[in-house]
Amino acid sequence: MALDAQALSRALARTPGAHTDGLDAVHTLLCRREAGAFQRAAMATAASGDALLVACTQEQRLFLELNDETEGTARVEERPIHFVNIRETAGWSRDKASPTPKIAALIAAAQLPPPEPVATVRYTSGGRCLVIGDAEAAERAAAQLADKLDVSVLVTQPGGALAQGHARATHHGQLTALTGWLGRFQAEWTSSNPIDLDLCTRCNACVDACPEGAIGLDYQVDLNACQSHRDCVRVCDAAGAIAFNRAAQTHSEAFDLVLDLRATSAFSQHQPPQGYFHVANDGPSLFDAVLKLRELVGEFEKPKFFRYQPKLCAHSRNEQIGCTACIDVCSTRAIRSDASHKGKRKGEAAGGVIVEPYLCVGCGACSTVCPSGAMGFAYPGTVDQGRRLRTMLTACAQAGGVAPALLIHSEGAGARLIDELGRGARLNQRLGRRLRGLPARVLPVAVWHTASIGIDLWLAAIAQGASQVWVLATTEDAPEYRQALREQMAVAQAVLAGLGYTGEHLKLIEARDARDLAALDAAFAAPAAPVIASAATFSAQADKRATLELALDHLVAQAPVAAESITLPAAGSPWGALAVDTDQCTLCLSCVGACPASALSDNPELPQLKFTEKNCVQCGLCASTCPEGAITLQPRLWLADGGKARKTPRVLAEMQPYRCIRCSKPFGTLRAIENMLTKLAGHAAFQGAAADRLKMCADCRVVDLYSNPAEVRITDLPT
Repeated sequence: MALDAQALSRALARTPGAHTDGLDAVHTLLCRREAGAFQRAAMATAASGDALLVACTQEQRLFLELNDETEGTARVEERPIHFVNIRETAGWSRDKASPTPKIAALIAAAQLPPPEPVATVRYTSGGRCLVIGDAEAAERAAAQLADKLDVSVLVTQPGGALAQGHARATHHGQLTALTGWLGRFQAEWTSSNPIDLDLCTRCNACVDACPEGAIGLDYQVDLNACQSHRDCVRVCDAAGAIAFNRAAQTHSEAFDLVLDLRATSAFSQHQPPQGYFHVANDGPSLFDAVLKLRELVGEFEKPKFFRYQPKLCAHSRNEQIGCTACIDVCSTRAIRSDASHKGKRKGEAAGGVIVEPYLCVGCGACSTVCPSGAMGFAYPGTVDQGRRLRTMLTACAQAGGVAPALLIHSEGAGARLIDELGRGARLNQRLGRRLRGLPARVLPVAVWHTASIGIDLWLAAIAQGASQVWVLATTEDAPEYRQALREQMAVAQAVLAGLGYTGEHLKLIEARDARDLAALDAAFAAPAAPVIASAATFSAQADKRATLELALDHLVAQAPVAAESITLPAAGSPWGALAVDTDQCTLCLSCVGACPASALSDNPELPQLKFTEKNCVQCGLCASTCPEGAITLQPRLWLADGGKARKTPRVLAEMQPYRCIRCSKPFGTLRAIENMLTKLAGHAAFQGAAADRLKMCADCRVVDLYSNPAEVRITDLPT
């Protein structure tokens, strides 16, 4: 690897948040021949309290052992040692002569402080495990778990053989419902067979007595073969396990863990609940599931990955449904509608969604598709993620990097693909085609989940100097995530193209192994037009739309083309306008009350409907609430007057006010009152003086009721 310590030192010195400690020397065999250098650094940082960063992950275990064995070093629990891989991700590349900008970016990002801790979700498992499947497969799996877990078996199909010994609770029936998660599963099943497996002693007397052979070693009666001799009932008199007159029974029982060996999973979503394992064969996947199940006893914690702000949610108002983006994209079904919620507590939103933290696996896709920012990814949050991307781009630029591209990948399957690509480049192997590693300008960014970074951080990265942003999707990503990312990228690409930034700035890369990455040489080699004049220096905000506005302002200011309006795809657009059919609108202003983003407003002085385009999230609540169907969404980005026009309220509809026939005070619109009079013209309760009161303001209506001599009063009625 070509390591230029002086260039790295200069770049890191000019990068906020980075430091140059330890860059006075370059090591080539640090983990073996030069291990003493690591030990000296470990002692020095332990004494100073500084962090220790090792720019290699190959011998991570050895480094930790050396730290423990070296006198004067701190325990890892007290002062963690951080590792960053600059070998496969940077040094082993097609551009061997120029890896310094990428290495500077990776080291600078690794030096950032860890994200702030968040609330946790706790699971408690006592080890009660339900194994579901046919008799023989379920028995084999149960035997592998029995020494660590309290196992019960549910046999769901006839045939096969149960073990002779009645070693565990065994049931037979059809699973009708399975809900819950690790530590809190609730299973329901129905059983209709004459033999109760829980009472059966497996003495085999019924098997021997049945003249038709209708009872096998699964200890269930084949009712199609049974001729009703009932010999089995007589020989089972003592145990009483066989009763042909027993009604079908429904059972419900709680479990901590579930191993499902049936061909079809009990859960149809891409990501089943934690603690549930579906294995349709006896291959390596069953072995892996058994190993994991054996360790799932005790208390477990995970971060609460999301933050939800109901007041910003555009899902529902007044039981009208608007945005459903987070519900549609969630691969675990952890999000459900709460449209009937009335907001009984003070300050609580009237409707929204409910997120089950125990089902959430932290994909972050809900935050990516949320147009209002009500749903946010919390671990790490957008502030930390944005700081990391900006630091990488800054360090890369300070080291002389040109047109850097971000490759966002997962810490699991994505990181393994990057490592495979680097190894292939080093060994010059052929895996279907020659692997040459990532180009020097491509900065890999490992995240918990690729769907957790969305359009706000993508556009912020472009504004801060990135030429392109690529997202690496692997087989572990749900189809919902891929579709959502494509839609969001289409919106972002439309914005950049409309501003005159040429080239493909965003791309979803779908890969099964490193060979698929090698096929993208053409994409890697073609930078898109970056921000030329100056890169933005703003920090990403916790509020999604605030970050979007900062990015847009910079991109518009630097844009090669002064666009006035950019048409955006309808799917996933967080910006847009409204078209109001003024021939249909009665200015009832129900849309104003429904708008969760304060994009719509009224005028207290005049019958007007005002619209602030910057605030609109295109949720559609106004359109679904409008009784006349007069509102249509128009996805677009309006940039008239340098983008200032979209931040100023403008009038969408206005009407002549209707004045009270008694005091002349305006109290409604002419069209609304006329429509009401037309609809009630034939109603018996609104004739004569009552009809005139419809033309009066609220005050005059009361006065007329009490002062009109022709009005019949209750005291005038005969007793």
